[in-house]
Amino acid sequence: MFKNTFLVALIILASAETALAQQADPGKDITIPGPPVQVSEEAKRSLELTMGSQSLNAGYSNWRDVTLRGTYAQPRNVLQGEVSVTRRFDEDGAFLGVSDTYTFNDDWFGSVAVGAGDGAFYLPRYRVDAALYKKWLADRSLVTSVGAGYYNAPDGHTDRSLSLGAAYYFTSPWIVEGGVRLNRSSPGSVHTQQKYAAVTYGRDKQDLVSARYTWGGEGYLAIAANTQLVNFKSEEASVAWRHWLNSKTGLLISANRYTNPSYHRSGINIGIFHDF
Repeated sequence: MFKNTFLVALIILASAETALAQQADPGKDITIPGPPVQVSEEAKRSLELTMGSQSLNAGYSNWRDVTLRGTYAQPRNVLQGEVSVTRRFDEDGAFLGVSDTYTFNDDWFGSVAVGAGDGAFYLPRYRVDAALYKKWLADRSLVTSVGAGYYNAPDGHTDRSLSLGAAYYFTSPWIVEGGVRLNRSSPGSVHTQQKYAAVTYGRDKQDLVSARYTWGGEGYLAIAANTQLVNFKSEEASVAWRHWLNSKTGLLISANRYTNPSYHRSGINIGIFHDF
């Protein structure tokens, strides 16, 4: 079922089904990325515009963001770019990211992504992520992945991560995913582990509904210019719906709920996408 398709590297299938998820959302307190999803050959070029709002408790101000993402697919490469403008913790920020997914053959493909923030304390100074994917079984319906990432923050801390994941594509219409990310943060050599599980129901060009749950530890999370949460537990649940209005254009919406020891955050993202 994977022949004659393009596979796009998404930072997260969730977050309004907003691709580049991954790397998709530059923030630190979000779901870890899962395996890429399929994109039909027809969707060789696409644009996606999303807007989101997040409500926080414990006296923190609400978040806002606007993101534009583009995809350009060639026979062996899927190129993606993203520009995000955000307001979090009463500070404006901007993030720019690009990625390339390359198909080596019918069984192997890989991705590389780089991104940088504008200096806002909650965005990366820069980040680099790479992953290698392998398809298994006679119909190539099982995809496993191994990835590595490096995150350099304006406050001086760094993250080095190793990710392992798997996705199984049923004949139709289910996809199930699971994975783990092992992370080492410095200074302090803080070791944490995050896991995720996700399920997607639907068909391309019609409707796709996904649900994801992420839980585990985080190393560093900046909540102010000189304040970080260190070595703490968090969890996030999200649901997303992508609906095609016709063969080229559609709408997307997602909702999420995130918790850590310092605050709870919940919100919604809405957007529109168009395939050229």
